[in-house]
Amino acid sequence: MTVEEAIRKRKSVRSYLPKPVEDEKIIQLLEAARLAPSASNRQEWRFVVVKDEGKRKLLADAACGQDFVGEAPCIFICCAETDEHVMTCGQMCYPIDVAIAIDHITLRAVELGLGTCWIGAFHEDRIKHIASIPEEIRVVELLTVGYPTDPKAISKRRLPLDSIYFIDEWGKK
Repeated sequence: MTVEEAIRKRKSVRSYLPKPVEDEKIIQLLEAARLAPSASNRQEWRFVVVKDEGKRKLLADAACGQDFVGEAPCIFICCAETDEHVMTCGQMCYPIDVAIAIDHITLRAVELGLGTCWIGAFHEDRIKHIASIPEEIRVVELLTVGYPTDPKAISKRRLPLDSIYFIDEWGKK
């Protein structure tokens, strides 16, 4: 599978087969994250991989009651152990760097026959309590991982290419 094929096939999966994700595949996903770039090579990302069914159900409740979260056989709690460094451009490093690492995971997951879904609707304090995450660690996203019930690619509604870029300056084609 090419990178382009993985990009085109990746979708948000909200229905999973009741099949555990093999530990070898979890390690391959984490390795993909580990190889992601980060600002000043800070590598602030950290992951708690949750396979326990009881904890997954609690995480679903803390994710604003999104039941499918708990039905996924594996949930990555995507965190940052951060010094809250701000880049010269004014953006904090850690949310961007963790997002890049998550994207590496999602594309590798497609290649491995797995589906994923980014979850941004959650209560950070509750997630930290469930997974015993220290107060100083930031929870950036949750990521469900598993075998999709429907592995087919979907048609994506995206803006036309010529509407998302300019050449040399804003508004110029």
